[in-house]
Amino acid sequence: MPSDALAYVREHNVRFLDELKSLLRIPSVSTLPEHAGDCRKAAEFLAAELRRIGMENVRLIETGGHPLVYADWLHAEGKPTMLAYGHYDVQPPDPLDEWLSPPFEPTERNGNIYARGAVDDKGQVYMHVKAFEALLATTGKLPVNVRVIIEGEEEVGGEGIANFVASNPPELKADFALVSDTEMFAPDLPTLCVGLRGMIYTELEVRGAKTDLHSGVYGGAAPNPFFALALILSQLKDENGHILIPGFYDGIIPPSAEELKAWESLPFDEENYRIHEVGASELVGEPGYSVLERTWARPTLEVHGMPGGFIGAGAKTVIPARAVAKVSMRLVPGMTPQRSYDLYQKYVKHLIPAGVEVETRLIHSGEACLIPVDNPYIQAATHALYEVWGKETVFIRSGGSIPIVGDFDRHLGLPCVMMGFGLPDDNLHAPNEKFNLKNFFLGIEALVRFFEEAGKIEPASKG
Repeated sequence: MPSDALAYVREHNVRFLDELKSLLRIPSVSTLPEHAGDCRKAAEFLAAELRRIGMENVRLIETGGHPLVYADWLHAEGKPTMLAYGHYDVQPPDPLDEWLSPPFEPTERNGNIYARGAVDDKGQVYMHVKAFEALLATTGKLPVNVRVIIEGEEEVGGEGIANFVASNPPELKADFALVSDTEMFAPDLPTLCVGLRGMIYTELEVRGAKTDLHSGVYGGAAPNPFFALALILSQLKDENGHILIPGFYDGIIPPSAEELKAWESLPFDEENYRIHEVGASELVGEPGYSVLERTWARPTLEVHGMPGGFIGAGAKTVIPARAVAKVSMRLVPGMTPQRSYDLYQKYVKHLIPAGVEVETRLIHSGEACLIPVDNPYIQAATHALYEVWGKETVFIRSGGSIPIVGDFDRHLGLPCVMMGFGLPDDNLHAPNEKFNLKNFFLGIEALVRFFEEAGKIEPASKG
């Protein structure tokens, strides 16, 4: 028989989804200044709901950007304290013409809810809130002490929360952190992410003449920043994806033989991945490494955009005065953002062609991390997932970056349980983002069970 809290979740599924839809309708795009008010509206929505369900000390914490949402419930004497993290901000919805339904009008289709932020991360944040509600409504208490911190700048580097965490405030004192911003490896396969790649995001600006020039009058004499930029970018990695920055790979900690063997046993179909997830004629990358190794445990270097010059309709024969490339590198354990950026910056200076000046800028960064699978909170999560899905948990890494996980470890000494319920085809950061409704509802049940299991652990501190 299900517990009262699980029965409550099942009884109120429809309401939970309706509430989530209301949150998804708020276009809290953190990178666009015109949506600053919407970001605050999303923060206030979550604060109001946390207050309604019985969480305490609920408030917004102002930062230099979008506010943090804080709440707590600290009456589980002798029990561990959990810090539950999530983010309410979302990526821009562009390109709009590729959405089958409006990005901020959540639509149910094919057993999914489609909207920007559905899985990244509003849907998963709201699962935390509803699990708390189910326990408080049926038992009047929580099995563990809980602190909640929800940010609004994850999609733009998380500077506000990074500064807050670095100050080691009493509001974040805990025994472990819960992060639900990851995915299951496959449908109906309970999954815990135990590794993340780090990241450095940079801008590379090349400047030539003092102003844009007519290519007929000055072509052949004036330097072209786009050609200079192309020359630099072409020498950052080779045709096999191997990064050419001297010393970049030094000190990398490779996955263990045991971990590689576990990855080989995962239900991964490379051809299905190529066709349905990537959608390319051929996969690329370093020879000698599997797709999972290349995306989880190897560094990468990518170019994301090259603004500059003339891009309008028709023709304009201009030699641009400047060109910019947005370049990021994913990092793996054994690499640090500062050292990687220093090596990159030094190498770019070595590549500068004649006639131009080059400036590199570090926009934001995050550490890579690995979580030991033998810590008791990871084990509690595996027990909870088994009770809900009836299957053993698989441990994976993610190619993505969640900088706050490294911040929690470095500044607060908190192990993280990365317990997410997205799916590989959920279109994160792309048109038609979705969240599987079965995962949304069962995920709430799994979180209820996880909180109950975590309450059985003897805390290392008294949170």
